[in-house]
Amino acid sequence: MRFASLSSGSNGNCSYIGTENTHILLDCGAGIRTIERGLKSIHLELSDLDAIFITHEHIDHIKALGAILRKVPIPVYASLGTLQGILLCKALKEFPKELLHPILTDACFPMRDLQLIPFSISHDTREPVAYRVEEGDKHLAIATDLGNFDAYTVNHLKDLDVLLLEANHDIAMLENGPYPYDLKRRILSDYGHLSNERSGELLEAVYEKKLKKVLLGHLSAENNTEELALETVKKHLSSTSLSLSVAKRGDISEIIEW
Repeated sequence: MRFASLSSGSNGNCSYIGTENTHILLDCGAGIRTIERGLKSIHLELSDLDAIFITHEHIDHIKALGAILRKVPIPVYASLGTLQGILLCKALKEFPKELLHPILTDACFPMRDLQLIPFSISHDTREPVAYRVEEGDKHLAIATDLGNFDAYTVNHLKDLDVLLLEANHDIAMLENGPYPYDLKRRILSDYGHLSNERSGELLEAVYEKKLKKVLLGHLSAENNTEELALETVKKHLSSTSLSLSVAKRGDISEIIEW
């Protein structure tokens, strides 16, 4: 199994997940050139992709969707609510709508030799999901854009090898920063984004010895730093064997294979 974050942050999110036989993207919110450059670095092209799975319809998760589908006819899967949001997004311009397919939250969806389990998250869109992806006993998950978490969330993030987890903001930086009051309230709400502190608490709740690699993602450029995110999250970890790093903004992060 192979995983790479091609871009992670408030300006665009896109991840690659693959095996020898299957290649998918999870979100495509970076620019198409950034995505193509990331795929090229792992010796792939858009035409090699079997599918694109979308978490929700915010533009930093779907920005390149129209451009990709006008170039290559790749099937796209998302919750029904997210598909409705995609169809209302004028920024995507025209693209082949027949490539859009609904999937059910909490229902395992097979994609060749991968199994994808979309599960609900707390965010201010129509029907947002995070994804757990499995190939046999190899498990990973991508969980960003969640304003809060509960036992349901924790349960879906157990028994993982690799996790991309949101650490969006430092609360003090956000509260004292330049954002308008309403935007600050939205980010801090249960339907906004996970702070560094809450990210550490969630990681502490899901950690098991099997988990070997965690990437912190969706860091705010204005309200966080890599150093703050890593320092805050590490305070919640007693394990020294866990590899913890930050997914890059606008560029491919390390390629993880296991």
